[in-house]
Amino acid sequence: SIHPSIHPSIHLSNFLLCIMGGTKRMSAEEKRKVILTLYHQTKSVYTEKEIIALATKAGVNANTVADVNQSLVDDGLVEKEKIGGSNFFWSFPGKKDRMMQLNHEKTLKEIESLKMKENEATAKLADAKRGREDDNGERPKKLAKLAELKAQKAKLEGELAILKENDPQALADLEKELKICKEAANRWTDNIFACKSYLTKKRGMSSKEALRIIGITSAFDYPEDKIPK
Repeated sequence: SIHPSIHPSIHLSNFLLCIMGGTKRMSAEEKRKVILTLYHQTKSVYTEKEIIALATKAGVNANTVADVNQSLVDDGLVEKEKIGGSNFFWSFPGKKDRMMQLNHEKTLKEIESLKMKENEATAKLADAKRGREDDNGERPKKLAKLAELKAQKAKLEGELAILKENDPQALADLEKELKICKEAANRWTDNIFACKSYLTKKRGMSSKEALRIIGITSAFDYPEDKIPK
């Protein structure tokens, strides 16, 4: 049965007729308003079964009342408490007003925070611009000149690299390295010929067989002397 505790100035049947306002199809927001108005006008506590019955009489589709009512609970507009095996729901006008006040205060704090961030960003932008002021429209010209100088610098560095290849000191260092490499190659050539001599003289192999085992050909010889004098 419907909860009997209805606001004394409003008879339930008349109240339902007032908020129904016809039989048109309700939007989700309209259903929320109807159910919330039921709570606020009657100032009573209801079980889910009771609020479904009241909302249905007020024109809300019975199959949607439970979900709409839960959405009001989720948004903090309706209170819910489980007592025993039943859930009880209620909402008083002051609840909505307090929620609006809290949301308003939260919005003001967010605005204040955004203003502070904006001021900080403005200050940082001013610092970044300091020293980069455009004197009589000369900044674009200066940037173009800087780009030109950078390109010239890159070109000169390329030319310097080419000149370094013919640098006397660089050539002397290269000649020294070549001599070291040649001496090492000659030592290994001596060792290979010593192996060949051992195989032919001590082991009785033919020159051809010795070359095959060592892995060289008859053309193998000391490196040619191509180091500049």
